[in-house]
Order: sequence, then C-alpha cells, then structure tokens
Amino acid sequence: MRVYNFAAGPSTLPEEVLAEAQRDLLDFAGTGMSVTEISHRNKAFEAVVNEANALLRELMGIPEDYAVMFVQGGASQQFAAVPLNLMHTGKADYMVTGNFAKKAWQEGKIYGNAVKVADSSDKTYTYIPDVDEVTFSDDADYVHITSNNTIFGTRFTKFPETKAPLVADMSSDILSREIDVSKFGVIYAGAQKNVAPAGVTIVIAKRELIQSPLDICPTMLRWKVQDENNSLYNTPPCFPIYIAMLVLRRLKKLGGIKAINEINEYKAKMLYDFIDSSDFYTNSVVKKDRSIMNVPFVTPNADLDAKFVKEAGAAGLVSLKGHRLVGGMRASIYNAMPVEGVAALVDFMKKFELANK
Repeated sequence: MRVYNFAAGPSTLPEEVLAEAQRDLLDFAGTGMSVTEISHRNKAFEAVVNEANALLRELMGIPEDYAVMFVQGGASQQFAAVPLNLMHTGKADYMVTGNFAKKAWQEGKIYGNAVKVADSSDKTYTYIPDVDEVTFSDDADYVHITSNNTIFGTRFTKFPETKAPLVADMSSDILSREIDVSKFGVIYAGAQKNVAPAGVTIVIAKRELIQSPLDICPTMLRWKVQDENNSLYNTPPCFPIYIAMLVLRRLKKLGGIKAINEINEYKAKMLYDFIDSSDFYTNSVVKKDRSIMNVPFVTPNADLDAKFVKEAGAAGLVSLKGHRLVGGMRASIYNAMPVEGVAALVDFMKKFELANK
C-alpha cells in the first residue's frame, strides 16, 4: 500500500511518473534495454537530456543566453562550484538564513572573502532578514542566498536586488512558484525534492558569467565545460535525468508553474490554518516568511512529538520526524504531495490532539 511520504528529500514522486518509469525499466523507447542500462551516448538518451532541457526552459521561462546543466554531486557540491566559477576578485556576499545557507557560506570562505551580510541565527533561523535593509558589498563577485530553508521552514518572499549577480540555491522550492530567471545570475538545485531522485543537480547560469572559471577549478565543476558538452562531458546520472524529464512533462500537463503554485499555496494554507487555530500545535516561523514547501511544528512536549511520529507512521503518514537541529515534526509538502495527503495529515492531527490533550 502506498503511504503519504512527507520526507524532506529524497521525497515523494508523482505516482504516474513512477508507473511510467516502471514500464521503461525493461524496455526503454524500443531499445530492448532498461532505462537504467542505456548508454548516455545512445541517441535515445540524448533525446532525454534535450527534452528535459527544453521543458525546463519552457516552464521556467529561461532566457536563451542562460545555460541549463544536469550535473552530479548534489547541491552541496555546488557550494564549492559557485566560488570556483564566479569568485574572480576573491569576495562574495552571503545571506545566512539556515543550515544549508551556512554551509554554502563556510565553503565560500575556503576560496576567498565570503562576507556574511545577513544572519537569522539569532532567532534560530525562524525569519528572513529584510532584504531592503541589507548592505551588500560594492565589490562582491556575487551575492548568494538560499531561497527556501528546508530544515527551519522559511522562504524568501522577496528577492534582493543586487549590483552583483544573484546566486540562489533553490533546492527545496524550484518549480514550486513563478520566478523571473533573468533577475538571477545562477540558480542551482538538488533535484531530490521537487524534480527527481537524488543524484542529479540542476544548474541554470547566465553564460557570460561562466566563461572564465578559476584556474584551480576542477574540470568536472567547470560550468562552461558542462554547458559545452550538453551535460554529457562524462557519464551523467542518467536515471534521475530521465525521471526529471517525466516530472517536467507532468508539470507542463498540469498547467505549468502557475498552476502548481496555486495548489501549493492551497495545501500550505490548509495546514498552517489548522496549526494556527490549535492551542496544541505550534509553528514558530514568522508568518510572512513561512515556507509553502516545508512546515515544521511541535506538540506541547518531546514525548508527545515522538508519539505523534510513531502513530502517524502507523496511519500511513510517514517521514514526519523533524530534523535533528529542530526536533518536533516537519511536513514537506512538495509539488508531488497531493492535496489528499495534506488533508489526511490535518485529519490525523485533529484526532491526535483530541486524544492527547
């Protein structure tokens, strides 16, 4: 029996996508080979990369002068790739709004002067600093942000306007809401939350910015090389790219990012409205900064939290345990989480509250 999987990543995938992939596990595109066996040099797989690239461009409105790449190593590897490709004068600004934003900043410090221009750790990353009040460096090579905070449940509802190219880690909210890609120099995202299984990372970069990586940049991390080779410089993560293509097809069929954003806002409102109406559950995030992808919450005490997670799992609502840095519970309600799943969670929360007050 399928359960409702609220994991932060790897996360739930659309059931129809999994069914189609199941069919292709034995014979992909008439090749007589599994999609997991096919060579990345096979024309059938090159078509997969090309379609995934074209769909992503169409759905996100990516300008022609931007490269779209499917690379390995996860978003965490891009913490190093960003300065290795962009930190030409040795200085960059970072807004530290969560655990992964902090890790990106710490990695940036290895390669130059990574300046922490904003930090919300004073209130346990439960808010996003006002971007209009942040002082950015005049001589920075780029400004780095993490658009959605997976662990603590915050997001940028307004992006900073910066003189330097804006770089955004969008791992946990890419394709969930409409954005103007032209306002960013680079966008990158681990795919295992909204797009595909773990193993592939999407990098979208303005081509004029990626022509001169640092001399010490490894070949595999050079975005220019990945772009020039259509993400096929070496054997890529073929299966995750294939799943990404299927997910992008489905998203287009649903009506694109505008349509899925309306669904995401509806799901998040359903859950937040119930939490706010309850005197049993608490969400500590500043309301205007709440994520619509990751919703952390707690009961009155840790023992009840543990009981909640156990009983929810028995009811088919799994992976609700909060991150170890936060505790409590966290419901990750990415694009593939159906409205019915959130409704089932709210229904369980109501029953648990009544039984444990």
